[in-house]
Amino acid sequence: LESEGNVTAARITAPDETLVAQLREKAISLGASYFGVADLTPAKMFVTDQGGDFLSEYPVAISLGVALIDGVVDQLYQHHNNIVARTYQHHIYSAVGGHLDRMAEGLAFTLEGSGYRAIPVPSSGYYDDVRRRGLISHKLVANFAGHGWIGKNCLLITKAHGPRVRWVTILTDAPLKYAGGAPAIVDRCKNCNLCVDLCPVQAFTGIKFNPEDPVEVRFDTRKCRQYLRGREKTHGASVCGICVHVCPHGWSMKRKRHAGRTTAKLLHERLDEMVGATPG
Repeated sequence: LESEGNVTAARITAPDETLVAQLREKAISLGASYFGVADLTPAKMFVTDQGGDFLSEYPVAISLGVALIDGVVDQLYQHHNNIVARTYQHHIYSAVGGHLDRMAEGLAFTLEGSGYRAIPVPSSGYYDDVRRRGLISHKLVANFAGHGWIGKNCLLITKAHGPRVRWVTILTDAPLKYAGGAPAIVDRCKNCNLCVDLCPVQAFTGIKFNPEDPVEVRFDTRKCRQYLRGREKTHGASVCGICVHVCPHGWSMKRKRHAGRTTAKLLHERLDEMVGATPG
């Protein structure tokens, strides 16, 4: 899908198109940047532990992604600025988050109209206030759908947009053909540690993703939450986004045109300047 989404949608017009093709076409028409189908059977224990035993009745998931606007993400080095912080918060939660939820509802209705059960999982928000987790990990589903790999920043990294993508999931019992790639566990971050080094609270350990490890091996969620709560109190928006902003895979499409402002050295200098100029 990705960059050729509209072309793909134009070709799927035959009257005998499969349900997967219908869903893909609808997702593209609604503005999805990514569409994939994931078999959750290999992760059944992880899924049910997080969301509940009833999720075992939904062994298939559709993963939808919408790429973020670069003009918004590119300003996150100055996330201490109230306007930048609130603009990003509105973009990822109200605008893109709302868009994802509406798309998920639309595809769920299509599935139910075809005689299957479906659960559109909200793009954000916690079901478990203690563990601060949603019904299911959208990153896990996106990974199983072949959209990308889990980076050192614990985000789903795509080849085309890096981590600059928001995700939503539709769980279903429809016997959809697995339409994604293989679960992407190949590490393409290699020796890059920008997200680790530039995190304002050093919340990432730099340890590469291993599905057998708990998230705490890679990411101190407590440090991140405390920092975001502080941003909310002082700037009116629970926003950071540095790990999204600095990822080289997110800048890759612009390098030829803006190579001078996306180098690791410049990112370090720019963030150091902002931190030095901003109290707290």
